Amino acid sequence: MTSDLQGSPVTKARRTAGVTFAARLVFEDIHHCYHEKETIKGITLTAEAGEVLCLLGPSGSGKTTLLRIAAGIEAQKSGRLMLNDREISGPSVFVPPERRGVGLMFQDFALFPHMTIRDNVRFGLTALPKNQAVAEADLALERVGLSHYADQYPHVLSGGEQQRVALARALAPRPAVLLMDEPFSGLDSRLKDTIRADTLAILRESRATAIVVTHDAEEAMRMADRIALLKDGRLVQVGTADTLYREPRNLFAAGFFSEINEFAAVASGGRVETPLGTVPAGKYPDGRPLSAVVRLSQVMVAETGGDLPARILARRFLGVVELLSLAVPGSDLPVRARIRADLLPQGLRDVTLSVNERDILLFEKDE
Repeated sequence: MTSDLQGSPVTKARRTAGVTFAARLVFEDIHHCYHEKETIKGITLTAEAGEVLCLLGPSGSGKTTLLRIAAGIEAQKSGRLMLNDREISGPSVFVPPERRGVGLMFQDFALFPHMTIRDNVRFGLTALPKNQAVAEADLALERVGLSHYADQYPHVLSGGEQQRVALARALAPRPAVLLMDEPFSGLDSRLKDTIRADTLAILRESRATAIVVTHDAEEAMRMADRIALLKDGRLVQVGTADTLYREPRNLFAAGFFSEINEFAAVASGGRVETPLGTVPAGKYPDGRPLSAVVRLSQVMVAETGGDLPARILARRFLGVVELLSLAVPGSDLPVRARIRADLLPQGLRDVTLSVNERDILLFEKDE
């Protein structure tokens, strides 16, 4: 006998998720408005068959609106939506949600409290005879390791277990595309990592195309094959986690994936001088106002041997790491650094800093 993610007994191992026929979903120049305010501004984006695509961005960036358009809950103002080269929403076509082969998992899980767990899962299997729908629901519950709760009601489940029931219900009809709106936002932080990993494993097994909305950059990096970063209804950058982190297109992208130090700078003589070092100006002409950016984790702090003198103004112990605030010559603002805990002796004030030239990123001021 084993235990499930919440510590409840499970008598058998979780069954492998059933395979679906993954589809390619394409957004073509999507525009949308709410009360005459444009909220989606010409987004073109493709979710490839079988991939996990994360829509990432702050509140109001258009992530959930784009998901609702994909589900058919809303119709865009202009543009087209293509599923495996078949238009499902456009100027003269609107396929209703139930005919799209798209599954939707809501942020609050939306379980019916008066229905058993089994009946919640078979709710979307209306096209099947009852006995077959029950069998599919039981199979879906077994895939998420909750078959022992089939005859119980949602109120007996923890948040993590409710999330897994909602996932079972969304996957039971074998959708070609699964849409997930902030699926882990309501979970205890201690369980998020485990539940995310389990969900990702089930998505991989089912081979469904998945589009996941999140405002958490680390969550997107943990789950996604590719990430689409949005801001104010526009697509900022699309790529793998590695690409978006290492090669951010602008200042917003750089700051969304990690905490940063930002300094005002100007290109001069083909170089840019910052409080943490001088770097080539690259494509930027002389006189161009710039923002120079260094991530906190890329500021190296040592007692001696660094390139620059610094003084510790404050330090905060965070467990594995410490957060430092430092005064450095040439900067009116403190420089922040995130270093391994206990790297520096307690009470130390005067230290040295080093930053690799490649870790100083330059962006135009208005980017």
